[in-house]
Amino acid sequence: MRTTTGSCRCGQSSTRVHGRYVRRLRDVAVGGLEVVIELRIRRFRCENPACTAVTFAEQIEGLTTPHSRHTPLLREMLTQIGLALAGRAGARLASAVGLTIGRDTLLRLVRSLPEPEIGKVEVLGVDDFAFRKGRHYGTVLIDMATHRPLHLYDGRDGEDLAAWLREHPEVTVICRDRSSGYGEGARVGAPQAEQVADRYHLWANLGQAVEKTVNAHRSRLAEPPPARTSSHDTPSVKPEVVQPSKELKIVARLSEQHAAAHELWEQGMSKAAIGRKLGLHQATVRKLVSARSADDVVAKSLQRAHIVDPYVGHLHQRWNEGIRNAAQLYREIQELGYPGGELAVQRYLRRYRTGRGHAPVPGPKPPSVREVTSWIMTHPEHLRAEDADKLHRLHERDLELDRLTLHVRKFAAMMTGRHGDRLEDWITDVERDSLAPLAGFARNLRRDFDAVRNGLSLPHSFGAVEGNINRLKMLKRQMFGRASLDLLRKRVLLTR
Repeated sequence: MRTTTGSCRCGQSSTRVHGRYVRRLRDVAVGGLEVVIELRIRRFRCENPACTAVTFAEQIEGLTTPHSRHTPLLREMLTQIGLALAGRAGARLASAVGLTIGRDTLLRLVRSLPEPEIGKVEVLGVDDFAFRKGRHYGTVLIDMATHRPLHLYDGRDGEDLAAWLREHPEVTVICRDRSSGYGEGARVGAPQAEQVADRYHLWANLGQAVEKTVNAHRSRLAEPPPARTSSHDTPSVKPEVVQPSKELKIVARLSEQHAAAHELWEQGMSKAAIGRKLGLHQATVRKLVSARSADDVVAKSLQRAHIVDPYVGHLHQRWNEGIRNAAQLYREIQELGYPGGELAVQRYLRRYRTGRGHAPVPGPKPPSVREVTSWIMTHPEHLRAEDADKLHRLHERDLELDRLTLHVRKFAAMMTGRHGDRLEDWITDVERDSLAPLAGFARNLRRDFDAVRNGLSLPHSFGAVEGNINRLKMLKRQMFGRASLDLLRKRVLLTR
């Protein structure tokens, strides 16, 4: 039943009909076809002399809203499509379900949404994200109780974080990475709150220090060649010519550069001057000067993995037996599981063709720096028996790597067992050791000691923040970097 009165926005009811007009509203599609509703709307004259509106149009509850050409149901559907897919992708999906809509209209619907209320926040998560990696960053704040994004702003300065925290004095715990800017902002804006360093970042930083330490011992990773004591291992006839492997060009170049850099360094030249004289980047000069010997510099190139490496022993054996046909040798190792092509085999054997010499017996290939790092950083119970045996033999050959593994396992036990009270003793032990990269990591922990100790003691996890960062990156890339911060903010805060 249609009412005889209309209500103005000022709250005054009126029965004076000023006129009528036809209003067309789009509704959700039925059977893939667009639906348009035609309404005959009355326009009333407002009887309130103080109202600025002389006339007003009646609104039908649940069907019309002022100035809208869509029903509330259709508007909500289009808004959800815009939140999920943004502009072009949202318009394509809407067209597939029978709704014709422009990408700009979808974005306007998203931008017009009100932001959710923040409410009371006790445990806050803080992290940065990249608009453009290495150049432009933003910050996202997460409610750790509900895992819901609360705020998104441009930049990652501590001052902006401190300003937000002053408006929310109820925050008692702040979970963050090891950024000094966020640490200072949290201290200034919420001195009452405990700061908790993220355990994932602590473990990642420890892994970087371990990799640097292993890298410094790279020349010692190779196992000694097995001794030949059996008569069966000794050939009855010694080969006339043993063709040694040719020295790689990069190895020769690095050895020459190492010798030249150390000679100039001993003469008192600075690293920048050495770089200018030798035509090398300052980082390369720093690496050459810091290396104790040329072997430490060239070891990485010598240990570079090649697809033929697992089958070198078979190739050398067959070569010394007189089989010099690369195609035949390729077929033989292919039956052993070789996944590569014949050209790689030809290139490898080319070095032994000059003089028809015998190929030397290959020694065991050393593990890579990352392999050794992963062995040290993995729980002993989760290591494969083969890897555990290799790590054990490596410890026997290099006592410094043995001590490094011991320090890492103590830190892992402290982190998984929530024994933050042991942190001071662990840092002291590491600083007394001779492992420079690990000592640098330990000294860096002292700068943020309270937050690190809380991170190793309290149960708060940074996982909810990292999950939201991953979702934010997906939304950002979905818009191809062309959307402004306001649209990204709406989608991050409102998309669930």
